[in-house]
Amino acid sequence: MEKLAVNLHLIKKYNVPGPRYTSYPPATQFSESVTWDHLRPLIEAQTNSTADLSLYFHIPFCHSLCWFCGCTNIVTRDQTTSSTYISYLQKELNLLVGLVNQERPVLQIHLGGGSPNFLTPSEILKLGQIIKNNFNISQNVEAGVEIDPRTTTLEHLEAFKNAGFNRVSIGIQDHDPQVQKAVHRIQPKELNQQVINWIRQTGFKSLNIDLIYGLPYQNPQSFAKTLNEVIQFNPDRFAVFNFAYVPWLKKHQLALKNLPSPETKLELLKLAIETLTAAGYVYIGMDHFAKSTDELAIAQKNHTLQRNFQGYSTHAGADILAFGMSSISQTDSFYRQNTKDINEYYAFLDSGKIPHKKGYILNNDDILRRKTIMRLMCDMELDFNYMSKMLNIDFPQYFKSELISLKEMEQDELVQILPTGLKVTQMGRLLIRNIAMKFDKYSNATPTTHFSKTI
Repeated sequence: MEKLAVNLHLIKKYNVPGPRYTSYPPATQFSESVTWDHLRPLIEAQTNSTADLSLYFHIPFCHSLCWFCGCTNIVTRDQTTSSTYISYLQKELNLLVGLVNQERPVLQIHLGGGSPNFLTPSEILKLGQIIKNNFNISQNVEAGVEIDPRTTTLEHLEAFKNAGFNRVSIGIQDHDPQVQKAVHRIQPKELNQQVINWIRQTGFKSLNIDLIYGLPYQNPQSFAKTLNEVIQFNPDRFAVFNFAYVPWLKKHQLALKNLPSPETKLELLKLAIETLTAAGYVYIGMDHFAKSTDELAIAQKNHTLQRNFQGYSTHAGADILAFGMSSISQTDSFYRQNTKDINEYYAFLDSGKIPHKKGYILNNDDILRRKTIMRLMCDMELDFNYMSKMLNIDFPQYFKSELISLKEMEQDELVQILPTGLKVTQMGRLLIRNIAMKFDKYSNATPTTHFSKTI
């Protein structure tokens, strides 16, 4: 792929807080006033649905805390906590499966955290069997798991593979020893290489590597070294995340010192994009890069890409059924989030209740905007005729004010607005969150402290 040149002036101009649009409306709009009683009729109405399913299981435990972390996790050395947690996942599943057509094909499974490899190999196999016993797993299922290389063994990987997982995502973040020490995550290159060798030895079909820019002590010289080293690992995908510094939400981030200046952070982003695209990776959009032969790049070409709470995904239209504390389920008409408190999660299930905490029921305008933002962020274009037919509206008329509001972005060559549609430029892909915000009716009503900056 042609190397993508990055205009730092434009990045700086548009670098404002905004949603990541893993959902629309964003999770900041979810409310505790939307109770399980409100959602149950909507769920029961879908009991006979044959639509595709995506399953998510949240494993919150980590052996130690990385000071950059923004996840919902529990730091503990008590290994018995995971066995208890698996038994409660089974309880939650028992309550929900009766409301779901178990013949619905499961096209995707994702195990996130925390660190899912906190589970012992026998617990991984047990969870895999629970999933197989209760759902119709497609032969071509994409089953991914996030792992922490520091605590992963060959036995863990063999258990994940035997449990039905075929994709692995590993967090590397940065190879520089000074950066690793500053964020409380010591993870040498040699360790990463060993775990990647095991992943390939075990037969997983896909490898993703996570990196983060904006961490303490990072500079273009050291980050260039990390980029060149991780490219040699030859993963199928990269996710290069902007470090979200939100100490008002995550108090442990106050421990971080010597963060790079905004200008340096932008240089790191520019370096990452230009280095990875020069190495042949397709810039999918936002944080994601993939080989041109990867399903993610192919799905984008075929307009079957979608975004959900795990980022970009290859199957549009699948309902997400999520289990575990803090997990979020999604259908065409609503979102439903479990409690983030593990003791409350257990108490709900001990009393035979779904551990629901908050939710959101979409109105017709929400649905139109969700589909618009989804297609914009996944296809990097909007065909007005196609959108009008899909949404059963006159798209240019319905979104007239939004399209007018994009004029400045058009002048900055982030988008092209034609009579037949809107196209995002290569530079615009970098600022796709900002472009999507133009179609978000809640963007001016939500305090910016709820979001990280778009770059």
